[in-house]
Amino acid sequence: MQDQIIQKAWEDAEFKKKLLSNPKAAVKDAFGKEIPDSFEVEVLEETASKKYFILPQSPVERSKETITQEGNADYPTWE
Repeated sequence: MQDQIIQKAWEDAEFKKKLLSNPKAAVKDAFGKEIPDSFEVEVLEETASKKYFILPQSPVERSKETITQEGNADYPTWE
């Protein structure tokens, strides 16, 4: 789904504007996928002179959360 969101943002200026200001609403409106309130989503746009380095969550912490989230329909994925 992440690739679909990026492609839509490149092709649709209004969607991109909404994605940058209110990503949960943009994803819900465009794709019908609701992101739970318990998750924070921030969208940043890179430019030619500004890049972002995303530091993923530690695998140790992630595996602890996976155990508690497993089978939870509210847990969002980008697949």
